[in-house]
Amino acid sequence: MATSTHPIISCTKNISFSTKSSPLNFSRPSQIFLNPSRAAERRGDVKIRCAASPEGADGRQNPDSLSSAKLDRRNVLLGLGGLYGAYNFAGGSNPFALADPIPAPDISKCGTAIISNSTDEVPYSCCPPFDGTFVDYKIPTFSTLNCRPAAHAVDDDYLNKYKTAIQKMKELPADDPRNFYQQANVHCAYCNGAYQLNDKSYQIHFTWLFFPFHRWYLYFYERILQSLIDDPTFTLPYWNWDNPQGMILPEIFDDDESSPLYDQYRNQDHRNGYVLDLAYAGEENTANDFQKVKNNLAVMYRQMLTNAPCPLLFFGKPLRADNDSENSGMGTIENVPHNSIHRWVGDPRTAHNEDMGNFYSAAKDPVFYCHHSNVDRMWTLWKTLGGNRTDIPDTDWLQTEFLFYDETKTLVKVKVADCVDNERLGYTFQDMPTPWKNFKPTRKRKGKLKRTAKSVSASTTVLPATLDKITTFYVTRSSTSTPAGKEELLDLDLEYDDTQFIRFDVFLNEDEEVNTKELDRIEYAGSFSNLPHVHDDTSTSKVTTSTFSLAISELLQDLGLQGDDKILVTLVPKAGGSCVTVKKAYTDTIDC
Repeated sequence: MATSTHPIISCTKNISFSTKSSPLNFSRPSQIFLNPSRAAERRGDVKIRCAASPEGADGRQNPDSLSSAKLDRRNVLLGLGGLYGAYNFAGGSNPFALADPIPAPDISKCGTAIISNSTDEVPYSCCPPFDGTFVDYKIPTFSTLNCRPAAHAVDDDYLNKYKTAIQKMKELPADDPRNFYQQANVHCAYCNGAYQLNDKSYQIHFTWLFFPFHRWYLYFYERILQSLIDDPTFTLPYWNWDNPQGMILPEIFDDDESSPLYDQYRNQDHRNGYVLDLAYAGEENTANDFQKVKNNLAVMYRQMLTNAPCPLLFFGKPLRADNDSENSGMGTIENVPHNSIHRWVGDPRTAHNEDMGNFYSAAKDPVFYCHHSNVDRMWTLWKTLGGNRTDIPDTDWLQTEFLFYDETKTLVKVKVADCVDNERLGYTFQDMPTPWKNFKPTRKRKGKLKRTAKSVSASTTVLPATLDKITTFYVTRSSTSTPAGKEELLDLDLEYDDTQFIRFDVFLNEDEEVNTKELDRIEYAGSFSNLPHVHDDTSTSKVTTSTFSLAISELLQDLGLQGDDKILVTLVPKAGGSCVTVKKAYTDTIDC
């Protein structure tokens, strides 16, 4: 059994960072992004405050956690009807049908990876070195928890340590599985078709595997860095893009080529304090910085709260050993802002939006790990928001396996079940403000709506339609009353070329002129975003079908429409609209 050479012993120095500035004071946007650590160092009050107590984090199994659940499939169907109903919206199939969890990939059959959004082969091998053996990973015990810091709040001592660790990783021999570029290839292999599953490309994106794969990936990456600098307390930073102070490219990455954190393939227009657009679709939002920040907070509220009351709405749709990806689909955070940020950082001067803007190359940019550290944090935060926001009890999810190299160069096998609690893996996150929790979009319109559901055509008349222009219709609801414990969905059946980048926004009860610059309004329901998939064939296009579902119970109540039998829907294409056809629109009610 593989174990770590040194256990993590963190946060004993009580190092933390000041977060005294108000995150919601936007009267002077230029002040939003001040680095609090620099001022704190001058005041002499630099401290780190962890978001969770380390007590009880000694490698124990949480008896209330689903991570160790061994659920009989029949009992799941009989006893977890609510979750079954929530899963059932994914194409109408029974998610608990007798299928197997996905086993660890067969590295001996690892092949050529394909660059996303193309038929081009990756010009190097993404396959890891392999001697034919691997072992089950044994999670070490931890006496205390490490704290992952917010990137915008780190001090110079931390930054020097981080640079040293990355530099040492880059200096490892090219065939060392811990080498910086070998580690980047891990993502390429799992995400660009190098691995096969049931004779088809294996893709961990667009499915419920998105969160657990990346959590394990960062865990081993972090432990490699710790071993290289002989500091078991070192942790990766997280890009705090959900907090106004972190809504720019972190300063620690915005350096020249002398820094090991530098990557030449980044969007040069998005450096030097340029405000991030969490809903970025390839074109700049011309709103001012103050409005961009408000849009970002509204997007976070929608993706973490409004649109994610049920597990599979947050995690994504199932992928099992049969690799039937036709009914796959992203969870809310993977959709937006995860995809949007990848594209925002990627360099438009390159052929495939490298590095961050393409799966095969994304992990060659150190920003990738900082970005995904915050994605990982979203999983932890989401489970604190109440309701049915819990991990998935399906054994096919819990028993899915991955292979990674640890810090001792040992190839190890891990399972999803063992990573659902980040504290069991020995780390937590520096506590930072989460203003989006209370940033529910508000009503801005003055006067009456100029058009209503009665003044436009029904979806059955308008659809199917190619989304090459703003499209409006009304949908007749399946029911005007939603019982307690259920969630109403707006479902859009789509047919699209999934080798293309596609993005469109959805509005309810919107007027004739859609204000796409302002998303902090009650009418904004959410966004669909497709990052290009990879396929085995060499065709230039791949038509796929999928159902995009938005949870709308809260939205209908806020709009005062809960008793109406028709909903006015407006779809606004932002990128790749000509590549998607909306076949059908309807509402559905699911258990949650």
